[in-house]
Amino acid sequence: MLKSEIVSLSKKNSELKKQVRELTEKLQLAEQGKDNAQKQVLVLGEQHKAGPFGIVKALRTNPIVVPDDSVNPRLAKILEKVVVQKEIIVALANSNVKEILEVQFSNIKRLGIPNYLVVALDDHIEELCKSNDVPVYKRDPNADVDIIYLQNPFNHLYRDSDVESMTDGHNNMTAYGYNDVFDEPAMGWARYTHTMRIWVYNSGFFFIRSTIPSIEILDRVADRLARQPNYWDQAVFNEELFFASHPSYDGLHAAKRTMDFYMFMNIKVLFKTVRKDANLKKLKPVIVHVNYHPDKL
Repeated sequence: MLKSEIVSLSKKNSELKKQVRELTEKLQLAEQGKDNAQKQVLVLGEQHKAGPFGIVKALRTNPIVVPDDSVNPRLAKILEKVVVQKEIIVALANSNVKEILEVQFSNIKRLGIPNYLVVALDDHIEELCKSNDVPVYKRDPNADVDIIYLQNPFNHLYRDSDVESMTDGHNNMTAYGYNDVFDEPAMGWARYTHTMRIWVYNSGFFFIRSTIPSIEILDRVADRLARQPNYWDQAVFNEELFFASHPSYDGLHAAKRTMDFYMFMNIKVLFKTVRKDANLKKLKPVIVHVNYHPDKL
């Protein structure tokens, strides 16, 4: 009986050792972040071969998350009434931007865009919205409503990326990126160094799909601004979106798309380029962001 028990315990011990070994390996993979691709495969389906050269395309669109109404039941009820295909325009506003907000929601109503929600940062804005039959949700205080809507933006989205954002750039190079050569004459033959540059995304107007990377960037920005309140939200937004992983830092794995700067237009483009060009003046942008002038109204 003792021999039988010893054999049985030895088997159990071997099984436990195997389990410990497997768990240790999984833990190491998780710590190193090397299981991200496998996690994607589990979410998106079976693995595939790459295929012949010249036809390989990377995965572009992350799956959306399942909504969790229990996180905020009050907000969930409001969203249920106003969202269209699970998409919505959100504007944050306090009393300091009351007049600009009135211009904005008048634009929205004129264009017949139903999926619009104002997040009121004080009681006055909440009352204003209710008195004008504008969907509103009361939250706490920071506002960016200096957007003029000329078309319904939901008709002009690609929805192939986690983040689609308008740019502060004003031409193809600054908006979409360019190879900038840095010159250091002291290096002699190796004086020229190539760098990649792009003007920042404007955090005043962007579309995010409800994916894990999209939620992660909001978490990251909120966390940094809570710890570093003097930082500019737009700078943090871009740093988290663009900085690559490196020692001591895990970068965000989010797909991004720069919006057409003639369709999602900043007023540098409007005032410096469009208004002086006979052909461009015929354009009807989707939105215009009043971001380069201090007297926005």
